[in-house]
Amino acid sequence: MPTLPREQPGSSPAEPHEARRMAESFGEDAQRYDQARPGYPDTLVTRIVTGSPGSDVLDVGCGTGIAARQFQAAGCTVLGIEPDARMADFARARGLQVEVATFEAWQPGGRTFDAVIAAQSWHWVDPVAGVAKAARVLRPGGRLAIFGHVYEPPPEVAEPFAAAYRQAAPDSPLNGQPTRRPLGLYQAAYEKFADKIRETEQFNAPEQWRFDWEQSYTRDQWLDLLPTTGGLTQLRPDQLDQILDAVGSAIDSLGGGFTMNYSTLAATAVRVGTSAS
Repeated sequence: MPTLPREQPGSSPAEPHEARRMAESFGEDAQRYDQARPGYPDTLVTRIVTGSPGSDVLDVGCGTGIAARQFQAAGCTVLGIEPDARMADFARARGLQVEVATFEAWQPGGRTFDAVIAAQSWHWVDPVAGVAKAARVLRPGGRLAIFGHVYEPPPEVAEPFAAAYRQAAPDSPLNGQPTRRPLGLYQAAYEKFADKIRETEQFNAPEQWRFDWEQSYTRDQWLDLLPTTGGLTQLRPDQLDQILDAVGSAIDSLGGGFTMNYSTLAATAVRVGTSAS
């Protein structure tokens, strides 16, 4: 299916972090976003928490707080940074402390953290300025962890989606992309994240992690999630309805549901030094 920019790093016509209109379109229906989007593997959260020197976590681009709440449940104190005030308000209503800003513009005011996480949001951050800022706000031994999902619906769902998208939004730049994209493409994107971390010389050697899992979706569950994805958040209601009708019919032909294979990828590294710089 066409790239869904919030969760897939990569290939909009401009640099993703410059596409602010799309980046800030996800708050149109924050409640749907929060209910429909999947969480993160517990093994990933545990590995980050146990690999950090303490429990103070900064969540970059926290959205509605999906990842942040998992880290809170693991015993962490979490501060969220979110440029969309609508998403921030929703996260606050769920018990998260959030400051409204882009990460690049955010003022830490001397605060430092044991971990800086970015859950499906780092491609909206300037890749050079973002890593440099993460290094400044991390305590010695603190961990930067950039992670997100890669998912691929079965061809019986992905191909009708792509066909309907081309018909409903023929001028969209996403239409030039293949229906199905290999996992290796996204692994390469996380390698680039790791390269930017390495270039700062303020972190130990970056690591890349991968967690494979699956989730079953009913027709209604998948049609609830689709409108929260970057390729669809800016469509007119009639365009969206056309796409959802086609995808719904495709899922009906599969018996009303399907199983999605997910891989959650991470690029992560530990801050070096004896004091924050």
